[in-house]
Amino acid sequence: MFTFRGDAHRFFMKIKKSEPKQYTKIKEVQEMTAIIMFYRTLENSLLHKMKYQMMKEQQASGSIPLLVTTIPWLLFIFSKPLLEVLFGNFNLWIPFVLIYVTLLLGGIYLHFHERAWAKVHVEIIEDVLSERNQQHL
Repeated sequence: MFTFRGDAHRFFMKIKKSEPKQYTKIKEVQEMTAIIMFYRTLENSLLHKMKYQMMKEQQASGSIPLLVTTIPWLLFIFSKPLLEVLFGNFNLWIPFVLIYVTLLLGGIYLHFHERAWAKVHVEIIEDVLSERNQQHL
């Protein structure tokens, strides 16, 4: 069933519908397990550096929002020549708007998708480091 509740709700529904013995066969669980297992093989100093890099990506605005805000200004600056081309003999404004909006929405989706993955990696790294600190106490 289609829902606007997002990935977390779809994941919850997969878990809810699965048998307890089948939880580990769910794609998302396998993916997170692989990431955790990999991070557990790395040294603390490298994990800290990776965490800082991930936090930078998570906190930075990134190039996509920059493009989202600068492209309209660029179009505004060249609006008269652009209007002449789009409304000239070829009437290209409909494909232009469709392509522009598609690229804009795709870029925004990618930006937030990458920020979410950066957050996941930061949390996993923090958990691995925390587990190691607990073992040394």
